[in-house]
Amino acid sequence: MAAISRREFFKKTATDAAVTGFLATRVVETHANPLGLPIGSQTYPHRAMLKQDFPGLMKLLADLGVQRIELCSPLGYADFAGLAKGAEVRKILTDHGLKCESAHFSMKELRQTQEASIAWANEVGINQMVTATLGAGNNPTIDDVKRAADEYNKIAAAAARAGIQQGLHNEGFEVSTVDGRRTYDILLELLDPKLVKFQFQMSTIRYGFDAAEYFMKYPGRFNSMHLQDWDAETRTAAAVGKGSIDWKRVFTAARTGGVMNYFIEQNMEMTKEGVAFLKALKV
Repeated sequence: MAAISRREFFKKTATDAAVTGFLATRVVETHANPLGLPIGSQTYPHRAMLKQDFPGLMKLLADLGVQRIELCSPLGYADFAGLAKGAEVRKILTDHGLKCESAHFSMKELRQTQEASIAWANEVGINQMVTATLGAGNNPTIDDVKRAADEYNKIAAAAARAGIQQGLHNEGFEVSTVDGRRTYDILLELLDPKLVKFQFQMSTIRYGFDAAEYFMKYPGRFNSMHLQDWDAETRTAAAVGKGSIDWKRVFTAARTGGVMNYFIEQNMEMTKEGVAFLKALKV
């Protein structure tokens, strides 16, 4: 290796420092999204296009600035049946600079074909398997809740042995009440915190579910969010950033909650608005 003079050394060091500083600035700009996490999109609202042109949908979302995709399992969702070849799905995602680390799976398939569902997840690169609801009815008894929680703990234990983190979204059953308490709160007590993480559905604010309150009350129990906004005056859905939700408060609390990813779950026009908002939001 040829020796360099002291002057050349300092000149090179200054140049390297400038380049490093520039690259660091670019990294900050690239990850100026909330929590420094990639912006994601749940594809269920776009399922009609997905059935017709999956690569085209991925290009459209990537061009908007989406970096993470949340799919639904082809074994449990008829509209996603065309994605059965996991290796092909992964290649299409990679071709568009996308990753899919989380997907939704129906309770029916988790009961009947969990092994096959896990195999598909592994092919795609998914390590978070979420179910939308445990589906034990909208007017459960406490025994219904206990049975549902016990079953899901067993499903989650089998997933954990395969290196998969099981997650629970909150739909009808989860936002019900039993014996004067929210079923969701009881499930947070009954489900094993090592086996089950929670994916908070922001639209449940219409039922009084406050994401920031839950994140602070149950640290580390959440790993994901589905993003929608809510207009409190008209009581209608709004694009993320266009409604009444205090997103800085939500994302600040999400750190305590343990959130690792978030997905806009709205139609394409709202998704466009939401991505633009999230790109500019600094928390």
